[in-house]
Amino acid sequence: MSTTILSHPAHGGSAGLEVTNRAVVTVLIAWLSLVVVLGATGNFVSPPQTPPWPIALGAGLPLVAFFALLRFSRAFRAFVLALDLRFVAAVQAWRWAGLEFLTLYSYGVLPGVFAWPAGIGDMIVGFTAPAVALALARNPAFAGTRAFARWNVFGILDLAVALSLGTLVSLRASGAPGEVTTAPMAYMPLVLIPVFLVPTFIMLHVAALLQGRRARAGGGGAQ
Repeated sequence: MSTTILSHPAHGGSAGLEVTNRAVVTVLIAWLSLVVVLGATGNFVSPPQTPPWPIALGAGLPLVAFFALLRFSRAFRAFVLALDLRFVAAVQAWRWAGLEFLTLYSYGVLPGVFAWPAGIGDMIVGFTAPAVALALARNPAFAGTRAFARWNVFGILDLAVALSLGTLVSLRASGAPGEVTTAPMAYMPLVLIPVFLVPTFIMLHVAALLQGRRARAGGGGAQ
């Protein structure tokens, strides 16, 4: 992921923004590396019938840091507001991989109560992401529309529902042999989804909503 892709050409010329771009890319690489190491050594695994605190912390702490930086760092907020919205929307196309939840359900690896809502929701966002990115490419004012805002809100709600369902299923697990639970989500490579991809996608949705609000305030936006 290059700084050229991250920053919008219209806003990415200043030296300060370039420094922030590089810092964000470095942090993303370090974060992903840490998650891989912790996941490979079983640090996100929780006993049955206990809250999945390791995953909750793994997903929640980056979001806390993200919102804190938005609030207190002018440079970081400028970076977020300079992200290329076409790129931000296009990245969500990766969520078409939610089909994998349904595949794992069909093989008895994940429970249907989690796999179906999480998989279908992600697939809807992933399937529509290219159309949203194309709409932004054709008309940047689309960022200020209610349709764009609703799409991002739906994307966040889908991720929140998936995390909530995963937690509930984990709490209800008895640990009986052969029981199908969300326990596989705590192991590599699946743990990358709740601990890295979910918070990253939420951050991108929030960035899109912030830019959409700015577009509406500037007079752009329609239905």
